[in-house]
Amino acid sequence: MTKFVVTPANVAQRDAWAGGAIPEVERVRPGLWSVPVPIPVNPLRYVLVYVLELPGGVAIVDAGWNTDEAYDALVAGLAVAGYAITDVKGVLVTHIHPDHYGLAGRVREMSGAWIALHPADARLVRDRYDDAAIDSLVERERELLRRCGVPALTLDELAGASMMIRHVVTMAKPDRLVEDGDELGLPGWDLRAVWTPGHSPGHLCFVSPARRVLFSGDHVLAKITPIVAVHPQSGPNPLADYLDSLAAVRKLDVEEVLPAHEYRFLELAERVDNVMAHHDERLAEIERVVGSLDGAACWDLATRLTWSRPWETIPPFMRRAANNETLAHLAWLEARGRVRRVAGDPDLWFPV
Repeated sequence: MTKFVVTPANVAQRDAWAGGAIPEVERVRPGLWSVPVPIPVNPLRYVLVYVLELPGGVAIVDAGWNTDEAYDALVAGLAVAGYAITDVKGVLVTHIHPDHYGLAGRVREMSGAWIALHPADARLVRDRYDDAAIDSLVERERELLRRCGVPALTLDELAGASMMIRHVVTMAKPDRLVEDGDELGLPGWDLRAVWTPGHSPGHLCFVSPARRVLFSGDHVLAKITPIVAVHPQSGPNPLADYLDSLAAVRKLDVEEVLPAHEYRFLELAERVDNVMAHHDERLAEIERVVGSLDGAACWDLATRLTWSRPWETIPPFMRRAANNETLAHLAWLEARGRVRRVAGDPDLWFPV
C-alpha cells in the first residue's frame, strides 16, 4: 500500500512533531486556539487541547494528563490566548483515556466547569479509575489474556500494566452526557457531536459545519492509527465499530481536521481511506498467518505479525495492546466467517 501523506495545516506544527519537539501555542483561526499539553514518558509527547472562545470565557476540547507539568502547560497556554483557568466553562472530553480525561476533574475544581462525556464512556469511569473497583477490572483483563495464550510468567505483569498511569487521572463523573448528533449549545459555535466508537466505546468527535472543522480526538490522526482492541471494557467487535465510525466521518464536509495528537491536516476523506486500507492489509495478514498454522492462540499469532519494531523490543504494556488489537482483528474476521475460534484454555484460531 502506498501511504497517503496528508497536507499539514501548519508546517511548523508538523515539523515540531517530526523533530521530537512540542509545538507552540497557536491561534488556529479567530476564536480558536491550540494548546499542546505534555504527556510524561510517552512517545506521543503531548495532547493538543483546543480552546474555543465563548462570551465571557472558553470551552476546551480534552484536557491532558493530571500532572503538575500538564496543568501548568494548560494554564500557560490559556494565558497566551488571554484567559485564565477560571475562565473555562466546559470540558468536552473526546474519550476517557488518561491523556484526554485525566486533567478534566482538576480543571473543574479550579473553574467550576462542566465535564461532558458520551454515556458509553461515562459508564466505564468507575471500573477504570475507582480504587474500590480496579482489582476486578485487572482480574478480567488477566482472564482475557489467559484465554489468548499469554505465557504464565508474564500474565500478571501484562494484566496490571496500565496501573502505572492511574495516578495521572482525577476521577470525575461527567456533568453532561453527550449523544450522537447532539448540539453542544456553545454560544458562537455550531458544534455537533459525532459518536465514533472503536478506540473507546464512547469516543466523540465534534464538527462545526459553519467553520468546516472536525475535532477528531484520536479517531483520525495525521500519521498513526489509534489502538482498536478487545479488552474488558470494549464491545465484542470494536474494529467493526471503528470502521463504521470512519465511514461516518468520511462523509463530513470539512476543510480541516484538528486531531488530539501530531498535527492538524486538510484531507479527511483521503486519510480515512488510507486508514481503512491499512486495516484491510492487517486483516489479510492475520488471515494468512492463521491459515499457515494448525490452530494458534491469539498471543502466538501476535508474535508472528509485522509491527513497527521487533517483537522482543516491544515493552510489556505495548505487547498487551498488540495482543488485544490482534484479537480485535480476529473478532472481525470471525464475525464474517473468515476464521473460526475453538474455545479452550487458550482459545485457538483456525482457517475456514
